[in-house]
Amino acid sequence: MSDAPSVVSGSADVPEALAEPTRRVSSRWVSSVVAVNWGINVAFFAPINVLIGLQATAIDESQKEAILSLVTACGAMVALFANPLTGALSDRTSSRFGRRRPWVLGGVVIAVAALLVMSGATSVAVMVLAWSALQLGANAMYSTIFAAIPDRVPVEQRGSVGGFAAMGQTLGILTGAVIGFVINGNVPVGYLLCAVLIALSVVLYLFVGDDPALPRSLVSPWKWSAFLAGFWVSPRKYPDFAWAWITRFLMFVGNQLTIVYLLFFLTDVIKHPDPAGGVLVLTGVYAVMTIATTVLAGRWSDAVGKRRVFVAGSSSLIAVAALIMAFAPVFPAAVVGAAVLGAGFGAYLAVDFALLTQVLPSSANRAKDLGVVNIAASLPQVIAPTIALIAVTQLGGYRVMFILAAAIGLLAAVLVYRIKSVP
Repeated sequence: MSDAPSVVSGSADVPEALAEPTRRVSSRWVSSVVAVNWGINVAFFAPINVLIGLQATAIDESQKEAILSLVTACGAMVALFANPLTGALSDRTSSRFGRRRPWVLGGVVIAVAALLVMSGATSVAVMVLAWSALQLGANAMYSTIFAAIPDRVPVEQRGSVGGFAAMGQTLGILTGAVIGFVINGNVPVGYLLCAVLIALSVVLYLFVGDDPALPRSLVSPWKWSAFLAGFWVSPRKYPDFAWAWITRFLMFVGNQLTIVYLLFFLTDVIKHPDPAGGVLVLTGVYAVMTIATTVLAGRWSDAVGKRRVFVAGSSSLIAVAALIMAFAPVFPAAVVGAAVLGAGFGAYLAVDFALLTQVLPSSANRAKDLGVVNIAASLPQVIAPTIALIAVTQLGGYRVMFILAAAIGLLAAVLVYRIKSVP
């Protein structure tokens, strides 16, 4: 396979950066994208699953849930705007290094600096500021590396490539859990490991990533009004894009509710003697199942040419996982729940991403439109911790939280069939 896919020109005036790709991308190119996605998720999930919780406990154990919710929600608010904004700016970037690579490089520099600050944070205010900066840098990377897939990958290969990209995400989550376990409570060392790994993750893409330059003549003059208006994608004009956004939002709310308090669930409900070790076990089981289903579901979806049935089925599996956690709060059941959650979320990540790339309104604004889609993944990070806090402290505890997660996942499974242009 070639590292430089040929494109459908349509006309002599269509540049390679904007044309629809037709040649399958190489394993080396896919590996570079997987590596970046792995690094981003190491930097996200080692802190979310363990490090921020440990810092919150050290600052005020009686308020650890509230501190964790505040820090993650503030960071998610930054992600909410950073993802589509950096994506839109990368769509307009005419650097000789391409549209996407400069933003991956800039994002990793910000992310590394933020992780170094987090490593020494001893107050809630510093944690909030540093975590918000991490979200800014990592989301600049995230929005642009995912736009590279529809930029360079033909439709018939996107389920497979989406599966490998999701595998990178899962390996990042697993690596984050390993970091949380091996540091033995040494939070600064955990953050330093995250900084090193995310820096290393971008090297291959920066040097071998296929990223054609956008001619400067095709970049329209800057107008704030037009730029801001571009973030609105009319549901009436693009109904399938709207339904894809809604179902993704619901899925990520349900998934986030299932995992946001995992460390505290093991500590306070299951009474696990080693909560960080328990997180590692559950994450390992989750990761194995996710990796298996991302690759299998992505290829299967490509082979049969269908997306919705896979998305609906995976959403239902995630709901089942939440119900297991709700009604069997013991560690063996949690292991089963992690396996079911991994199977469902892996298939979902691979196939839903392929579905999304097929309902994007414009090839010229892929990163911006995917950034708008990614709001559906970022906004739940703001909403879910708040819902989780209310459910756990006011509405009856962890069982209520998991039941809410299941109901939301089932609703997403039903609504995906409102998308009509993709089988």
